Amino acid sequence: MRMRHKAYARPELEACPFFIGDPERWKGRWQEAFDRPGPLVLELGCGKGAYAAAMAAAHPEINYLAVDYLSDVLVLAKRRVEEAYAAAGRPVDNCRLTALNIQWIDADLGQEDVVERIHINFCNPWPKFGHKKRRLTHPRQLQNYRAFLRDGGEIWFKTDDEGLYRESLEYFAQCGFSLRYQTMDLHADEPVWNLRTEYEEKFAAQGVPIKALIAVKEP
Repeated sequence: MRMRHKAYARPELEACPFFIGDPERWKGRWQEAFDRPGPLVLELGCGKGAYAAAMAAAHPEINYLAVDYLSDVLVLAKRRVEEAYAAAGRPVDNCRLTALNIQWIDADLGQEDVVERIHINFCNPWPKFGHKKRRLTHPRQLQNYRAFLRDGGEIWFKTDDEGLYRESLEYFAQCGFSLRYQTMDLHADEPVWNLRTEYEEKFAAQGVPIKALIAVKEP
């Protein structure tokens, strides 16, 4: 379903102190966008922001950059972040939101940014053959991530789509990643570190097994 355009979205984001409206200007110096130094964690396709809000608010020791393309969803993420930090009783000091096209992420992040971990949760599977290059786990994308993901850094990936998951296993192997963790049913023996997303809860309620992996960048 196509999301209805929200005329208030961009103005509300522009007025938000933790929204970055010009990501290309921060390439190579993303640490300066945060209140203090810390390991940089990146979420690609953060959607309405529930995962980003919970993860960043629960981990003040990291700097969390949540990315999506549409202002109409990022404004909802902005509100989720505000709610999570208000509940935690502290300012939004370690979370930033930005709008960019992940297909061209190399224009906005570079090797100087040194990302510790990347989260990719329930991205579009793009099942048609001609569209597979648009997958966030496609080798073309993984090579882009390698430029700023540190050696030994991790990509945490979750999906409901078995085809995407199985082909992603091949993608990671092709691009110099090893697997620290993988499962075809995350909730069968759910790790204590798993933070469920909204989509995850939805698919779990429908009886759809959640596939997950943690890929490690080898030098």
